[in-house]
Parts: sequence; structure tokens; C-alpha cells
Amino acid sequence: MTFKSKIDKTFTYIIMSAISIVALATLVPVVYELWSDNVDVKAVIIISSLFVMCVAFILWLTFDIEYSFKENYLFIKGGPFRSKIPYEDITKVNKTSQILAGYRILSSKDAIEIHYKKASLGSVIISPSEQQKFLLVLSEKAPHISLK
Repeated sequence: MTFKSKIDKTFTYIIMSAISIVALATLVPVVYELWSDNVDVKAVIIISSLFVMCVAFILWLTFDIEYSFKENYLFIKGGPFRSKIPYEDITKVNKTSQILAGYRILSSKDAIEIHYKKASLGSVIISPSEQQKFLLVLSEKAPHISLK
């Protein structure tokens, strides 16, 4: 069973702000170059390509987030980042509002934190769209965990 990440307005605004900053940093020099007397076409193409790649990467990180229940582990995927968390390694799960620090693969403030053994940062923070259903499936797969 696979759950997509919940996306809220706050993260949408953050992503739009990040894309705007990238646009300012890359497209302003392109416009300046196009208005100058001698246009360096290679520079315009390179900077425009850089803009497209940066925006594509930001969107990939934001909208390609999934949490999948496999046979022996929880698979968390966000853009190029992947985590396999064996069910037996999960120690507790709790609701959290602490989303600015730590290992997080989410796109909403409505998040849960999964603590597990062998974690370099101790836990991962996620935001499944159907949180109650996600927790129900997780408690079936790992009945030993503490849900708070």
C-alpha cells in the first residue's frame, strides 16, 4: 500500500518562493544579456538551462514523495532520497510540529515522526495524506510500536 504526501499551503508558498529566488538569480542576468548590444547566445542557453534544471529538481523533491508499505519494511521516497525502515526497527511514532529540523521527507505541517533504531538522526518526519489510515496500516505491520 502506498501513500502520497499531504501538500499544504505553507509548503506551496515555500516552493513558490524558492522558485522565485532561483528565477531572480538566473533569469535577471538572461534579460540583462538580451538587452545588451552583443548577446552571448551560449551564456543565455546555459543560464536558462540552469534555471529549468533547478526548478525541475525543486518540483521533483516536493511532489514525488511517497510512503510505501513493503513486506518487511517501510519505504520512504522523496525525489532522489530513499529510506528503507524495517518494521522491527521502528520504536515509536508520534505526532510532531517540529518540522524544521532533522531528517524529513514531507510537504505539510501536519506531520508524524517515526523513531527507529539504526537511524543516523534518530527519526524521520513524514506527512502522509491519509494519516489515520497510514497509522492503522503501520500498527498492523509493526504491532510492537508505541503510537502517541
